[in-house]
Amino acid sequence: MVATKEHCFYCFDVLLAHLRREPTPAPRFHNEAFPLFVTWNMIKYGEKELRGCIGSFRPLPLIQGLKQFALNSALEDSRFPPINLAETPYLSCAVSLLINFEEADNYLDWEIGKHGIWIEFKNTDGKKNTATYLPEVMPEQGWTKEETIQSLLRKGAFRGPITPEVCQSIKLTRYQSSKMEVTRQEYDQARGL
Repeated sequence: MVATKEHCFYCFDVLLAHLRREPTPAPRFHNEAFPLFVTWNMIKYGEKELRGCIGSFRPLPLIQGLKQFALNSALEDSRFPPINLAETPYLSCAVSLLINFEEADNYLDWEIGKHGIWIEFKNTDGKKNTATYLPEVMPEQGWTKEETIQSLLRKGAFRGPITPEVCQSIKLTRYQSSKMEVTRQEYDQARGL
């Protein structure tokens, strides 16, 4: 299974219907189950800026999962204010279906540009935490593997010094992603708006 434009179009259907208080149109794709993420970006003056990204590693039927995370990522990503209707002409939506999960041998056993990574680690208080980056994050940020791990630990609320021992204690799972992204203009054309 690969992510398709229709998956992204459905996320726009869901968000626009919610913001306009209208019923959501029926989806136009099969309802297989996948771990997935929905990412909203704002595109203005040729610059792309993240506006929300939330998903699930638990496989969900696509219709339910895309509907849930189209709204969660647009309205409930704690890093950003909720997306409003006035912003929607400048949005793009990306759907990432996560595939090929493998437990890595160590915290550096993955490839930049190929793998997303999900880490489990113990915080300074002994509590177990997790964090993830999708495969495209590292190349977009220009990070090395070590910079990625440091950023991911901070994203996952690790507050202590990042020592070699901390890095070696990480349990890392690598995965791949089938990703598709469309702009609001592509959505409008496809839906005849």
